[in-house]
Amino acid sequence: MGNIPETGRTRRITGRLLVLQVLVLSLLGTLGGRLWYLQIRSGASYAQQASSNHIRTVVVPAVRGEILDSNGVPLADNTTKLVVSVSRTALLQQKDGGKAVLTRLGQVLGMTYEDMHDKVRLCDAKTPRPCWNGSPYQPIPVTQTANTQQAMQIMERQEDFPGVTASPSAVRLYPAPSGANAAQILGYLSPVTQDEITAATDANGKSSLAPSDQVGRAGLEYQYDKALRGVNGTTNLEVDNLGRVIGTAGGNASVPGSDVVTSIDARIQALAEQQLNDAMVTLRKTYDTVTHENFKADSGAVVVMDVHTGRIIAMASAPTYNPNIWSGGISAKDYAALNSQNSDYPMLNRAIQGQSAPGSTFKVVSTTAALNAGYTYDSTFPCTSSMTIGGRVFKNFEGENFGAINLSKALEVSCDTVFYNIAYQQWLSDGGTKPKHPQDWLYKTAHQFGLGADTGIDLPGEVKGRVPDRQWHQDYYNEMKDTWCRQAKTETDPYLRAIASEDCVDFATLRAGDEVNYAIGQGDTLVTPIQMARIYSALANGGTLYQPQLAKAVVSPGGRTVQQIKPVVQGHLPTTPHMINYIDQATANVITSGTAAWKFQGWPQDKVQLHAKTGTAEVVGKQTTSWFDTYTKDYAIVMTISQGGTGSGGSGPAVRNIYNALYGIQADGKIDPSKAIRPAAQTSLPSFHPDGTVTQPVSWTAPQTYPADSGTPLLAALDIAALAPERRGDA
Repeated sequence: MGNIPETGRTRRITGRLLVLQVLVLSLLGTLGGRLWYLQIRSGASYAQQASSNHIRTVVVPAVRGEILDSNGVPLADNTTKLVVSVSRTALLQQKDGGKAVLTRLGQVLGMTYEDMHDKVRLCDAKTPRPCWNGSPYQPIPVTQTANTQQAMQIMERQEDFPGVTASPSAVRLYPAPSGANAAQILGYLSPVTQDEITAATDANGKSSLAPSDQVGRAGLEYQYDKALRGVNGTTNLEVDNLGRVIGTAGGNASVPGSDVVTSIDARIQALAEQQLNDAMVTLRKTYDTVTHENFKADSGAVVVMDVHTGRIIAMASAPTYNPNIWSGGISAKDYAALNSQNSDYPMLNRAIQGQSAPGSTFKVVSTTAALNAGYTYDSTFPCTSSMTIGGRVFKNFEGENFGAINLSKALEVSCDTVFYNIAYQQWLSDGGTKPKHPQDWLYKTAHQFGLGADTGIDLPGEVKGRVPDRQWHQDYYNEMKDTWCRQAKTETDPYLRAIASEDCVDFATLRAGDEVNYAIGQGDTLVTPIQMARIYSALANGGTLYQPQLAKAVVSPGGRTVQQIKPVVQGHLPTTPHMINYIDQATANVITSGTAAWKFQGWPQDKVQLHAKTGTAEVVGKQTTSWFDTYTKDYAIVMTISQGGTGSGGSGPAVRNIYNALYGIQADGKIDPSKAIRPAAQTSLPSFHPDGTVTQPVSWTAPQTYPADSGTPLLAALDIAALAPERRGDA
């Protein structure tokens, strides 16, 4: 006991205490060092991060630019509508998660709670639309069609509608006050997808697209989306630890999108749409003596082109639709209707996506090919009612017989057997079924005319058509051989079995019948209206193939030209000036004494020389397709109507009415320049003011037009007062 110190500690205890003191001091030192590092050495960095934790960025959408016609008249505009929006943050602060608020709001707006709930829920991989694809801190629009009374109910009873606002907002408007529909030209908008946001993300992880953005999906809205969309702004919101907004912390202003000025003339566009529609309505009341029923006239297109620039003045496609159904989100019912066979797919732009055999309008290509192959301007050919090739009878249209005629007369009266004869001779000279060094003038010339390739028009989705030359026959045979050979064994229909058996053996070989049919625009040949408009424009201007264009310029919100889009020369026809003069005379005779003369009596040919080629293309199992391809020294107009009968009978009167309006031609054949609606010069732009507004043209009333079934004038009540709505306020 005497060895124990007075303090009661042994050496062992003292040692342990010493170790403990060292550990405590080490921990305190480590803590102090860490506090110094966090608060002094890295204090500024952590302070910045802490601050950012309570900042939420909300996108301020840029106002979309307008799409204008050549005079500055809006084709796609922005209008102000009362938009009712809901804040998710405010809803989540309610005890019931906002159910009562949404129920009351739905009662005011005439919607169910389920409708409201679906609109404000957030999108994810498992949530079907409708849902909100934007920031959860951003007000979510639930309707763009609120009326003033509904807005007043909401704003006067804010205690019943916390987080709900009703305010004016810019909404896309189609069609604008121009009177032109132009649905397939303009396109439409719909919400951006996550894939598009990802694709627009740069190396720093910043995307030019926001989840709430609307982007162009078709037409000019798609083609010039980047210019039209502008640059979104941002608003920084301060939130507390519960996510409630407690203030703002600056941001960036949005930059409005630029306007796109087009070569479309809204007056002519509206007239072309009306004439195409009226022609189809008339045809549906007209008896087809071949099928013994009225014409179905189920679809069609018309193109009006400036022959000296390739610019499109009007382009109509039927059937059409009202593109406003996309504004605010399209319903499932409307979307299904747009993509239904019953509606005949009105979203298709048949001017650039509608492919069909061109019929006799193709004969200008065959004529050029014949002259380049060595036939002369005076060479004559028998225009018989039919001819037999390889045991098969090829008939002239309606069995006509004009005796021995030259190529010019063959174009004028559209004699099929003349072109059958030339094609058969060329097929034989190329070696028939065993060619060695074929010249293929007919196919080569079609490619030189730009067929079988897209024209490069500034619209998405253009199709190429088809030139069924030797290479196409081989490629298609490789693709279909197994199917045809199997069908030759299993097909129960004798006719179809015989066709399949023949194709199984020798479709890869260009047969006499293939080339003979091809020479008159039949067989496997496919073209689009825009391709034919470019060809007939080239004939009008001396042989230059221009790229068809719709946009003339991109103009900033302040009226400054950002980009001038100039005409583009793509090539030249394989013609000489003498050859074009020869074709000019033949196509002028079509109007005065040829296949279109019966629909153009009284036309002032001495003042406005009109050139035309009619086409009546046969389609298996359907009524004939009407083609009418024309040009003057200024314009080319091409119209086609599926199951619309003959070229002159089905499309001729409508094309004549468009020319009447362009030149001011009256019912008596006289020209009144004051009533002509000649488009603005395609090299000029509308007059923009510093605030971005445009000087508008005066109002216009269409001149007299003529229905297809009589010569009685029909007054077209097209009063197009080209008054633009108030500008976006972005100057």
